[in-house]
Amino acid sequence: MISLVPAFIALAGLASTASAHIAFWHKSMYGFNVTDNTYSYDNRPQVPLYDMTFDQWWMHGHIDHPPNSGDFFELPAGGKVNTELSCDKGATSWYESSQGGDVGYGSNSPCPGAPTSAFHTTGLDDVKGCALAIAYQSDVHALKPDDFTIFSVNHTCVWDLNTEFEVPNLPACPEDGCHCAWFWIHSIESGAEQIYMNGFKCKVTGDVGTQALGKPALPRRCGLDANEQDAKVAVPGNCTVGAKLPMYWYQKEGNNMFEDTYHAPYYNDLYGFHDGAQNDIFNSGVIADKADFAVSSTAPVSTHAAVAPSPTSQVTTSPAPTADAPKPTTDVTNPPSETPKPTTDVPKPPSEGAEPTSEGTKPTSTSTSSANSPSSTKQCKRSKKAKKRSHARHLSGSRH
Repeated sequence: MISLVPAFIALAGLASTASAHIAFWHKSMYGFNVTDNTYSYDNRPQVPLYDMTFDQWWMHGHIDHPPNSGDFFELPAGGKVNTELSCDKGATSWYESSQGGDVGYGSNSPCPGAPTSAFHTTGLDDVKGCALAIAYQSDVHALKPDDFTIFSVNHTCVWDLNTEFEVPNLPACPEDGCHCAWFWIHSIESGAEQIYMNGFKCKVTGDVGTQALGKPALPRRCGLDANEQDAKVAVPGNCTVGAKLPMYWYQKEGNNMFEDTYHAPYYNDLYGFHDGAQNDIFNSGVIADKADFAVSSTAPVSTHAAVAPSPTSQVTTSPAPTADAPKPTTDVTNPPSETPKPTTDVPKPPSEGAEPTSEGTKPTSTSTSSANSPSSTKQCKRSKKAKKRSHARHLSGSRH
């Protein structure tokens, strides 16, 4: 009799990833061993964040599920690092500690056996980039959203399991380490309005730098957008250059970006994030036209060329962890009182010379004048986009 066991295992693996999303996976992360049964709702690391309270979306609500003491993600100053981005921990090198075991490790697909809609893209030309950020704060309970600075971006993300990031010449972390986070906002053509964030403990290693990071500012919409009738020309002078904040969008509270449904902010040229190490982060963020420092990479043209990363030993040769994460504590970080209230309005640009800011007011850095009052042409275009979005939701599942 022909055994059906192998086929059953394969189908089980596909089922686990078919409706899944994406997370950064490493033993240094918060929520490394969180399952769909840990919370009263599904709060696994790969679950998207949208319309949530601050405590729910900040650090993915995993502050009470920290990594084991001494587990850090190492960032080689001036070098490169490999990350594992997947729909399921079982498809990564950490599969032995996964709830469902091995569900396809060995493939370089982020979601083995699943269509690209599982990781929210219609194809390689539809990926929108993802980013790593660092905060020189060791205490997670003192960590705030404005403490993070984006230090590296990969435009070809999410597309592969193994995704490489270039690291600037970062200075050393405090003795107890830094906090880092992975951020992603996917294409509006393949899924609903949401963000992704996974926090983790990190350390800068090697020949570390000595220059401190500048104060990060809000990214500004400034790049070429071929999908917009009135934004087909990049406006580099409108970019934020220097250190930039992560983009917190579409939540009940704590947003610093207020773009509407059809103008999602992305970690790519559209918001002044060039591909690779963000080497301008040692200057405080400022509008490009008013910068008093040299700007070498402002809104370059992205080719979306596929990157073949070379995994570092940190991820690919480390033994799969089996230890459980520490038991959760009862302390929960309260949201900062200055957190702005969300809105779906696209804000007007600031007056000339204004510095991007995220404190206490709606950000004024997220659009050019072309995005303020839609013309009848854009209204018609939005109607077409709404139809596309409806189709995308049908493919990916409601709110996914």
